[in-house]
Amino acid sequence: MYDPKSMDSNEFISHDEITETLEQAKTEAEDPARVKQILDKAAQYHGLTHREAAVLFNVTSPEILEDVFTLARKIKEHIYGRRIVMFAPLYLSDYCVNKCTYCGYNHDHCMTRRKLTQEELAEEVRILESLGHKRIVLETGEDPVNCPLEYVLESIKTIYSLKFDNGAIRRVNINIAATTVEDYRKLKEAEIGTYTLFQETYHKPTYLKVHPAGPKHNYEWHTEAHGRAMQGGINDVGLGVLYGLYDWRYETVGMLMAAEHLEAAFGVGPHTLSVPRIRTAEGVKAQNFPYLVSDDDFKKVVAVLRLAVPYTGMILSTREPKGYREEIIALGISQVSAGSCTGVGGYASTKKLGFEEHTPQFEPQDHRSPTEMLKDLIGDGYIPSYCTACYREGRTGDRFMRLAKTGQIGNVCQANAILTLQEYIEDYADDELRDMGSQAIARELTAIPNEKVREKAEQYLERIRNGERDLRF
Repeated sequence: MYDPKSMDSNEFISHDEITETLEQAKTEAEDPARVKQILDKAAQYHGLTHREAAVLFNVTSPEILEDVFTLARKIKEHIYGRRIVMFAPLYLSDYCVNKCTYCGYNHDHCMTRRKLTQEELAEEVRILESLGHKRIVLETGEDPVNCPLEYVLESIKTIYSLKFDNGAIRRVNINIAATTVEDYRKLKEAEIGTYTLFQETYHKPTYLKVHPAGPKHNYEWHTEAHGRAMQGGINDVGLGVLYGLYDWRYETVGMLMAAEHLEAAFGVGPHTLSVPRIRTAEGVKAQNFPYLVSDDDFKKVVAVLRLAVPYTGMILSTREPKGYREEIIALGISQVSAGSCTGVGGYASTKKLGFEEHTPQFEPQDHRSPTEMLKDLIGDGYIPSYCTACYREGRTGDRFMRLAKTGQIGNVCQANAILTLQEYIEDYADDELRDMGSQAIARELTAIPNEKVREKAEQYLERIRNGERDLRF
């Protein structure tokens, strides 16, 4: 019997439970009253079970699908407002001992491997900060010899130590291989933000097939990693699957079951969900994978996830192209990357530092700079945010979720988004973005629900215009 409190991944990710759920969902989706009941529940902002969400996967009526999409937008804006958090990946090392069939860093691929020295890392960070970024996610392959945890910890320390004219990187998130509780404690002590680990696929036979060799071949060790991270004191963890490795319905139910397990076992669900689709990379042709997700089905994935886990951040990377990316953002996305380089040393000038041409882990589809991305987001009515205040003020884990579920988080999030956009305008914007951003800030100030917070935000804005930085609620 399915038990989300179980620590055994063979139970909380149950193949029988997923297949039974998907079969039952087909029948329930034929009952309009049942579908309406599920949508009515989602509209109360309390989320859906994996079984309820699965019913919506089978909706084909254009009218009902539009209801799903409309509700997803409503839920996202109710909780997160029109805020979109900005970040960028930073690749430390492409050494890897795994042989993942979908990854450009597959151990068997003939490529020149490298990792950043601390001096090269500092240059990468300098460039990222000059683009306006304050939040980054560190990426590495898995290689305990060439990229040990000690190297990652040293790199985190280096990043936090760097100060520039316009500020510094304020939050370092981590996306590295599954490890031990002891190692997670070390990462917590290094003051990381969110620990993200993609499951890639919850379908165990497929998992073993696409991870034929290396430590990542161990399905249970990988699947239970988020629980070990929480045991190690990291209370913000991120889940994700790589859509295209197996059936998207199965994967999404599996991810929701993993989220339910974290909530039941640790009292707080995932801080973020990521929804990457497989892309072509070094030695990898995406079209060779049999379960590629269509654009229409991918919209359904994002919208239903927003209904199911309303208080969880949802991340969309540069794997999706401009135009279509905007369509997906509208369905519930709250965090996006911009100006991303997906290879080691990708941000720095190859000639200046003598870097060889970097090999990307995958080929991005959206090549817009952060400034271009901000203009497009503001033009679509969003408020771009570089906020890192919750992490730095201790509003993480269950504390963040309590504030989110009561609606109180909006008091600080809206104001902090406005303040960080003003910083960007002052330090990085061209004239066009300066005008667009100023109009957006004036508009968004009125959306701050608390009058005292709004008045204080106006005072902080003036202080930022006069040269102060890093003011936050």
